[in-house]
Amino acid sequence: MPTFNLYRKMLTVLVLMLIPIIALYVYSNKTSTDVLRAELQNSSRDQLNFFQQQIDTVIHSISQWPNLLIYDPDISNLKDIHHPVGDHLDLETIELIKRIQKKLSIQENSVNWASQLTIYSPSLQRIITSSKVNHLDETYLPSLSAKGWQMTSYAVSEQEREHQFSLVTVSLFSSSRNPEKSNLVLEVQFSSGNIKQMLDAFRGDGQRNPFYYVKEGEIIYHSAANKELVAQLLENLQLQDLEKSSYEIVTLAGESYLVNMERSTTTGWILVDYLPLSEMMLPITKSNTLFYASVAALLLMAAVVVYLLYVQVQVPIKQLIMSFQRVKKEDYSVRLQPKGNTEFTFLFKRFNSMVTQIQELFQRSYLEQIHIREAKLKQLQSQINPHFFYNCFSFISSMAKLQNYSAVIAMSQNLSHYYRYTTRQEKELVTLQEELTFVQHYLDISVMRMKRLTYHIELPDELLLEMIPPLSIQPLVENAVLHGIERSSTASTIAIVVARVGHRVTVTVEDDGKGMDEAHIVALMKRLNYPMQEDMGCGLWNVHQRMTLRYGNNAGITIQPSRLGGLSVTISWHATDKQDTDNEGEPIDGGHLAG
Repeated sequence: MPTFNLYRKMLTVLVLMLIPIIALYVYSNKTSTDVLRAELQNSSRDQLNFFQQQIDTVIHSISQWPNLLIYDPDISNLKDIHHPVGDHLDLETIELIKRIQKKLSIQENSVNWASQLTIYSPSLQRIITSSKVNHLDETYLPSLSAKGWQMTSYAVSEQEREHQFSLVTVSLFSSSRNPEKSNLVLEVQFSSGNIKQMLDAFRGDGQRNPFYYVKEGEIIYHSAANKELVAQLLENLQLQDLEKSSYEIVTLAGESYLVNMERSTTTGWILVDYLPLSEMMLPITKSNTLFYASVAALLLMAAVVVYLLYVQVQVPIKQLIMSFQRVKKEDYSVRLQPKGNTEFTFLFKRFNSMVTQIQELFQRSYLEQIHIREAKLKQLQSQINPHFFYNCFSFISSMAKLQNYSAVIAMSQNLSHYYRYTTRQEKELVTLQEELTFVQHYLDISVMRMKRLTYHIELPDELLLEMIPPLSIQPLVENAVLHGIERSSTASTIAIVVARVGHRVTVTVEDDGKGMDEAHIVALMKRLNYPMQEDMGCGLWNVHQRMTLRYGNNAGITIQPSRLGGLSVTISWHATDKQDTDNEGEPIDGGHLAG
């Protein structure tokens, strides 16, 4: 019964939400459609009219150039200068022509269009432009017409034609209005490329498609014009009867187009712009899409409710089952993330607490095993290595025979310190100062037995009292001596560097021996994280496990090639905030120590 009541309430809410949405959609759709059509039509007509005025203004400005230049004194003087006896002009005439060319250039650059002003001087028999001067062929003048703007068309390619527009003005001081009988003729020219560029700029983002209808068969297109579609539109338009401006809706191949037309009062050309109604009505289409999305959203809301029930009940149960399966497979790292304040939050917390306790029990058991291995290691370390012991006493015997009592005393003292540290070490943590003092005794013994061995210990003052498990550095140094120095006749150097980077302390032991290749280093690093194998030395493994258990998974040993040429083994751990130690043995001064 409660489920049914909840269902009725949810259904009632959905219906109440749907009613105002439908009413709002119907009203907004009708209003938007009417307003959009009117605004787009007016906006398109206004923009077309403004663009037409721009074109007319530029053409009118260009058409006034000859009338302005004809009164220029330098240009007016050309009618009184006669052709010289030879082909060469005198200096005064050349300077006059240069001044005229400069004025023509200034006039041409006064607008953004690429245009050309040309002066024909029958008396001087020259054609003058802003860039050059040519001889005038008198047979060319009859081809000029002084009856307004003239258009010449020529093919640029198989698909494209270019148009050249020219306006000829006869000097007011001439007795005839005919160019071939005038004493001075001015001509201004520009190509349809200028209009094409302005059409491209007017087209903007590509929604508009403007073109100029000059006359039957002569059309100026923009760069990306669809000429086939333009031809179909012209078949359905009556442009010859257009007086000022108009618009029509033309349907072609199922697509409706709004066509706006504007006739130029200056040139008589007709500017035509067409726009697909589907693009114009795009906001209305988006409004329809929004409505359908709203209806779909209501359906989605019902699905979300079911999903919430699934998430709040079914998913937590499945998480509990899967977590118990992982615990059954002895994966005690599994934890559940409580969310909110529900019954499942209580269950998740109790489950995490249970698994944590189980994990701690197993970890304690594992730690006890590690302690057993440590005890075994200490037992082994407390026993005298026969080979090491034999070598040391052999050295003492030899030095005694040679009556080198200082060497005998030094060896005896180092041996006493060495075995005292290994056999009487009961503390869980020692300072780096104590540990490296012990390492120094070991290295001094090794130096006495192997004269070519040299070592370098670097311990900063601020790290003297940093704590570390005992016998953590000596196994690394012993490996460097046995496997790095003794196995190479040319190796001789061991470097021990202690450093602090941020909150981490690192102890690096390097040698200049043969080292190891990358594959062996990777294999050795993997073996450090697995249980110790029978064929594996316990020194490095024990150090790595003790550091990991004490300081966490971010601590332990890393191995890489040494800058000295051999192997570099580094112990790293998070530095302690407080130093508590009981110093024993001989101290090592902070800084550098070489042997």
